[in-house]
Amino acid sequence: MEKGTLVEFRVQGDRRLGVVERPDGKTRWFVVDERGQSHSLAPRQISYTVNGQTYKLSDIADFQGQVEPYIDPSSLEVAWELLVEDGETVTPAEMASLLFSASDPAACYAAHCLLSEDKLYFKQKGEAYEPRTASQVAELKHQIEVKALKAKGQEEFLARVEQALQGEAVEWQRQDRQRLEAVEKYAALLADVVRMGVNYDGLARAYPPPSPVLETMNMLGRPATPPGAFQLLVELGWWDAHENLFLRRSSITIQFPNKVLEVVQERLDFPPTDVDTNRLDLSHLKVYTIDDESTTEIDDGLSWELLPDGRERLWVHIADPTRWLVPEDELDLEARKRGSTVYLPTGMIPMFPELLATGPMSLVQGRMSCALSFGVVLDESGSVGDYTIHPSLIKPTYRLTYEDVDEMLELGVEAEPEIEAIANWSQKRRSWRYNQGAISINMPEAMIKVKNDEINIDILDDSLSRQLVAEMMILAGEVAASYGQTHKIPLPFRGQPQPELPPPEELMLLPAGFVRACAMRRCMPKSEMSITPLRHAGLGLNTYTQATSPIRRYSDLLTHFQLKAHLRGEVLPFSAEQLREVMMTVATTTQEVTMVERQTNRYWALEYLRRHPDQVWDVTVLMWLREDSNLALILLEDLGLQLPMFFKRSVALGEQLVVKVSHADPQRDLIQFQEIMYQESH
Repeated sequence: MEKGTLVEFRVQGDRRLGVVERPDGKTRWFVVDERGQSHSLAPRQISYTVNGQTYKLSDIADFQGQVEPYIDPSSLEVAWELLVEDGETVTPAEMASLLFSASDPAACYAAHCLLSEDKLYFKQKGEAYEPRTASQVAELKHQIEVKALKAKGQEEFLARVEQALQGEAVEWQRQDRQRLEAVEKYAALLADVVRMGVNYDGLARAYPPPSPVLETMNMLGRPATPPGAFQLLVELGWWDAHENLFLRRSSITIQFPNKVLEVVQERLDFPPTDVDTNRLDLSHLKVYTIDDESTTEIDDGLSWELLPDGRERLWVHIADPTRWLVPEDELDLEARKRGSTVYLPTGMIPMFPELLATGPMSLVQGRMSCALSFGVVLDESGSVGDYTIHPSLIKPTYRLTYEDVDEMLELGVEAEPEIEAIANWSQKRRSWRYNQGAISINMPEAMIKVKNDEINIDILDDSLSRQLVAEMMILAGEVAASYGQTHKIPLPFRGQPQPELPPPEELMLLPAGFVRACAMRRCMPKSEMSITPLRHAGLGLNTYTQATSPIRRYSDLLTHFQLKAHLRGEVLPFSAEQLREVMMTVATTTQEVTMVERQTNRYWALEYLRRHPDQVWDVTVLMWLREDSNLALILLEDLGLQLPMFFKRSVALGEQLVVKVSHADPQRDLIQFQEIMYQESH
C-alpha cells in the first residue's frame, strides 16, 4: 500500500477516513485520520480502500463533500428490486455504476457506505454484497416496524409515568398495565422478608428481576430491586404506601368472577325452590343476634323458651346459606376455593359475594329468615339432656352488640329476662366443660382496625357477653357432632389431643397470670380435623364440629350440607372419601388465610408502634425466645401485643418494666425496644 492511499477504518464502531503515512513493522501501517490522529492498523482493520489516486490529509474533507450527494439509502431499494430476482452479488463499484452511472472514487465509496450500513436489502459476502430474498426483506421490515413501535410505546409510557409522578391523572394503556403488573409481582417479593426470613438486602440477589422488569426499571433509572419496584409503584399512585404484600403473594382472590356475580343476581331475582319443605316455624320466638358493631355477616342468633313441662330450652339459630346454593354449583365451588372469609385490619374479603352474605343469607333484624336451629335442653349440671335440630324460619327481634348485652346483664333489664336466662345457662355450661377437663388460657387479644389511614388497637375483653355467645356456639357444635356421631354421618369433626402440661408444682414456680398462661399455651397441640369424631381436649368435649359460621367458614357449610340432607332423609351430598378430599383442600386454603391475617395484623401493629415513637409502654416479660442471647417475648399490656425484645441486662419472667420503641420498620418486619430506666429521686 503506497503512501497517500485513502482508507476507511473504524474506531469503536465509528467510521473514519485516513491517509496512509508509512509502514509500521512488516504488516501494519500508520494512518492519520481526518482529525490528525495517528493509528497503527493491521490490514484486517481496514474496511475499504479508495482506489485511483493518492490523497493528502487536507483532501479528505473535499472527498467527503463529493461523496455526500450520493448518500441516499432509499436508492438501495431500487437496486435491490433489479437484482433480487437473479440473486446476483454486486461489488461497490458495480453498485456505483448501477445507481449513479459513475465509477469515480467518490461514487464507488458512496456505494460502499450505503451497502455496508444497509441492514435490510443486502448482506456482505466476502468483498461483494448479495441481495436478500423477498421474504427475508419482508421479515426484516416487520422487525424494524415492531422495534419502532416498541420505541414509540416506551416513549409514550415514559411520558405517562412523568405525568403520574407529578400527581396528574393518567389513563394507563393495556401495555402499561402489563408492564406495571410485572413490576407488581416483583415488588411483592418483599413479603418474603417476613414469610421466609430472607435477608432484606440480599433480596435482589436471591430474586434477580425478570427481563421485562429489568427493562422497565432501567428505562426509568430506578434500582431493579423489590424495594425499588415497591417505591416506584407507590410514587406512581399505582399502590398504596401500605400495600398488603402478604395478600398479593397469596393465592387469595379479592374480586369475585363475573360468572359468580351473575349467578348471585339470578338467585336474587329468581330465588331457588326451598328443598326444606318441612321448616319449623319459630318466628314466635324472641331472637337475639349478638355481634361486634362492625359485623355485616350475621350468622347466629339465640332464643330461650319455657316448655310446658317447666323445662327451659335454649335455641341456637344458625344462618342457612345452603338455602341459596347446592353442592358443586358455582357459588359452592367459589366458596370452597376461598375456604373462609378473610378478616384484615383494613376490611374483610368475604367467602360469599356481599349481596348474598349480608343480605338474604344473614339473620337480619325484623325479617323472616331461613335458619338451621339447634334446640337444647341442658340438665342442672350443664350437660346436654335433650336436643333437636330443624331447618327453620325465624324472625330476628334484636340486633345487639356485646356492649349492649353486657349493659343489659349489669342492669338486669326486666323486659328481657331471656338474656339473663341464656347467660345463666352459659355459665353453667362453662363450669360443666371445665369439670370435663376443658383448659382455659386467658391471654389478651388485640383487635386492629385501620380506616382512612387511622390505626386503632383495642383489646378483646373476655366479657360476660362474649363468654355467653362463645358457650352457645360451642354447645351447637357439640350437638351437631353428637347428631353426626349417632347417625354415623361423615362430618368435618374437630379435635385436639390432650396436651402435656407442665406439672402443677412447675407451673406454680412461674408468676401467676400471663406468664403461666403463656407457658400453658406453648404446650397446647394443634387442633385436628377428621371425618370421624375426636375428643377436643381444649374444649372438654368428647365430640365437636364447627357449625355456627356457614357464611364465613367453608367447613361449617359442609356440616350444614351433610346434616340437612340427613334430616330430609336424602343421600348425603359427600361420601366419607369425598368429604376427606374437600376438607384437605379447604384446610390448605384456610392455613394460608390464617397466615395472611396474622402477617397483616403484625404489619399494622408495627406501623402503629412506628407512629408512636415517644409513647411509653408498660410491658411484662412473658417467656424466653433465646435465653442465651437475652431475647424474650414481651406483652404490651395496653395493646394486647406480643413482640420480641432484646435485653441489655438480666431480667426475670413476669418482670414488669417500661419501654419505648427505638426502631420500627413494618416492611422489614423489624421492631426494637429500649427500656426506660427511671432514677429514683433522693
